[in-house]
Amino acid sequence: MPLIIALLQQMSVFVVIAYLFTKSPAFRPLTSEVLPFRQKLLLYLIFSSFSILGTYFGLPVKGAIANTRAIGPVLAGIIGGPGLGLATGLTGGLHRYALGGFTALSCGISTTLEGLIGGLVHRHLTRHNLADKRFSPTVVLATTFAAEALQMIVILLLSRPWQDAYSLVSTIALPMILANSVGAALFISIIRDQKSVRDRIGVISSAKALKIAEKTLDLLSHGFNRRTATQIASVIYQETGVGAVAISDTTKLLAFIGQGADHHLPGDPVQSPLCKTAMQEKRVVFADGHQRRFTCTINKDCPLGSALIVPLMCDEEVVGTIKLYEPKQKLFLNINRALGEGLAHLFSNQLLRSRFQDQKNLLLQSELRLAQAQINPHFLFNALNTIRAIVARDGEQARSLLLHLSTFLRKNLKRTGELASLAEEVTHVQSYLKIEEARFADRLQVSFDIDPALEQLQIPVFTLQPLVENAVKHGIANLLEGGRIAISARLRDDFAEIIVEDNAASYCEEGRQSGIGIALVDKRIRNLYGPSYGVSLNCRPNQWTRACVRLPKPEGQKP
Repeated sequence: MPLIIALLQQMSVFVVIAYLFTKSPAFRPLTSEVLPFRQKLLLYLIFSSFSILGTYFGLPVKGAIANTRAIGPVLAGIIGGPGLGLATGLTGGLHRYALGGFTALSCGISTTLEGLIGGLVHRHLTRHNLADKRFSPTVVLATTFAAEALQMIVILLLSRPWQDAYSLVSTIALPMILANSVGAALFISIIRDQKSVRDRIGVISSAKALKIAEKTLDLLSHGFNRRTATQIASVIYQETGVGAVAISDTTKLLAFIGQGADHHLPGDPVQSPLCKTAMQEKRVVFADGHQRRFTCTINKDCPLGSALIVPLMCDEEVVGTIKLYEPKQKLFLNINRALGEGLAHLFSNQLLRSRFQDQKNLLLQSELRLAQAQINPHFLFNALNTIRAIVARDGEQARSLLLHLSTFLRKNLKRTGELASLAEEVTHVQSYLKIEEARFADRLQVSFDIDPALEQLQIPVFTLQPLVENAVKHGIANLLEGGRIAISARLRDDFAEIIVEDNAASYCEEGRQSGIGIALVDKRIRNLYGPSYGVSLNCRPNQWTRACVRLPKPEGQKP
């Protein structure tokens, strides 16, 4: 009984060490299923030290040492696998062998085998997708119990004289088996509990981050300004529960919500040395309120005492900061620190995405203007020639054509928005076709078949004009007579379809787009609605060419 109590006292030292260990950065590698070599080396040093200390703290008994040496190798094997367990056990075993005694060899071998047994249990669990069981106190207790029982068998088999070995095992077997098994189980229980706490904190932090991301996803698409900054700061403040949240650009405060809002005013210049340091050095600055204090430069009575300042980056350029504050009497939680840093990365990516989208939209607008510049002069030249030819014989028709031409050009110049209704697009194209009908006379007939339910369908501006112009320019213009263009719009099962069809079939290869105008229409539709939509060209030689525009079906409409 005294031996059991003494070993349990020794084991309690390791439990305290285990608790302190879980509070250190070295604990983090234990939570991973796959350990890099550097982390395995660190764990080898830690558990080898436990094994050696277990021997040093042991109690002399009949020419041997009653100890808790097995805890280190068994845990190393269960947590890190056979390689780590074998290396730790061999180290602890060689140390025991070097101390001498009639059980030196048997204890050295058995300690090595104990590490290997732990490693084999690790391999069994991971192969059967039970890696989390490595942190089960029951599994560890059973494994250590079996490993210590094996040690007693090895002592009986290898130690001589046998009578002394038998007497020793009779004395130390039960105390060592119980002390090592219970000690290892308590050790892993502490590790498991700390791991659970970290996992729960991670889940809470992730849930908060996802909720904030959901609420702020599209805000930065409207620009990084005072309005969007205020909305983002309000969401962060509500979800994190910190004392205050501030967002600034590189020169001034854009938003401030929380304690101290009476003197931290949007529009004020950035004055805090901590904020300037974060932007200049492009790194996170944390003033915990103890080792490093946050001191307000505006009001000495400011209630804030700690701050986390994270720079907002876009293309490796600092564009502002996110700042989280806590009052002087409150501890700045690590979960809020990690969350603040994560949110800064999230918003930095959103800013980058927003900048990319702005550049993409500018490119599309430039391409659109380029297409208009290429189309309008050519059309205007032909239209004026047509009107000049008609003036002498039919003044009324010439006036009508001039009205259509002015309407067409006026709409071209004024249509600066992104979207227009299908009815507006059709009206715009009708003005264009009235002039072309006069130009080609009997060589061109035009028909419209538009589903009334689609008249208010919103489509990118200048969607129809390039398609119709291609039909005229590359199709009808090549016919001597009988040219026809049919424009239709219909609801299909899960999309809306606009078709511009001519009977020339002289400018299309199957599935291939023709000209910058059609390519631009296709690109703009895909950019707005996704890759499932766009423009496709099909033709049947000497029969027809068909440009099909696929668009999302209006909500609530049925085919």
